[in-house]
Amino acid sequence: MTQLNPAHIHAGLRIDVDTLRGTRVGVPGLLAELKHYDIRASFFFSVGPDNMGRHLWRLLRPAFFLKMLRSRAANLYGWDILLKGTLWPGPLIGKKAGDMIRAAVDAGHEIGLHCWDHHLWQARLETMSRDEIIREMERGHSALENIIGRRVDCAAAPGWRLTNEALSARESFSFRFLSDCRGRQIFYPLLAGKRLKTPQIPVTLPTYDELIGRPGISDHNYNQQLLDMFRPDELNVLTIHAEAEGIACRSMFADFLEKAKARGITFEPLGGFLDAAHTKISSAIVRGTVAGREGWVACQEKGNVHHATA
Repeated sequence: MTQLNPAHIHAGLRIDVDTLRGTRVGVPGLLAELKHYDIRASFFFSVGPDNMGRHLWRLLRPAFFLKMLRSRAANLYGWDILLKGTLWPGPLIGKKAGDMIRAAVDAGHEIGLHCWDHHLWQARLETMSRDEIIREMERGHSALENIIGRRVDCAAAPGWRLTNEALSARESFSFRFLSDCRGRQIFYPLLAGKRLKTPQIPVTLPTYDELIGRPGISDHNYNQQLLDMFRPDELNVLTIHAEAEGIACRSMFADFLEKAKARGITFEPLGGFLDAAHTKISSAIVRGTVAGREGWVACQEKGNVHHATA
């Protein structure tokens, strides 16, 4: 029997949409589930070419190969996603599925930029200059604004990949907030000792593909394991993916929302935390690792928190 949690928990719900199939099929499914529970979330859209299939070369890396096996990626995402953009240029997501992006707007959700080219950002960011990153972001930012017909004021980096050049480039867009890293509290990033003006709302909880397949964790008890990680006295920000929770894991996600409601957990867009935070905390962003995820990710530095006076 589900144990009810007497402490009310406000949690941020971030939805990453990486692919054409995720936009066309996963977004409508998620919109239906969120409407049923009267939840508003933050959708971050990829709008350029769907070249996600080009990640298959990473199968040569043992950690990535094991992750693909553990998360049963072919069943989870579908071969049309895993092979997209391998033999020919990937289709433009915003052009092919702009109506689904506008549907999320019409449903009242917060809309932000994930990227122009998801594969490019993850695979080549480390070698890109600040100017190259700005051009890449401008393409995505302009395309998404043209699709939704209004200003785009937030963004979330693909794969939590962020370099100093990218952090500097993102500052020039005057976003209301960014969600580029993993961490524990809302903060202002420090770059070369200087406090930047755009706050970061980090993700604090694991994603499905990071948690599933760990010892003792299966689809049968996944929701229970994840819900047990929410804390009433801490920042709780969860990322789900349209390609997973919106398609193959949709029924499991619906069950998750039902169980969360019983525990007193309510979800809201990430931007809603800014009004209540009024944070003056600043931290550096460093490279780190996350259990269940291959490679490095950007993380809020541990044990190096500053309380800004400005």
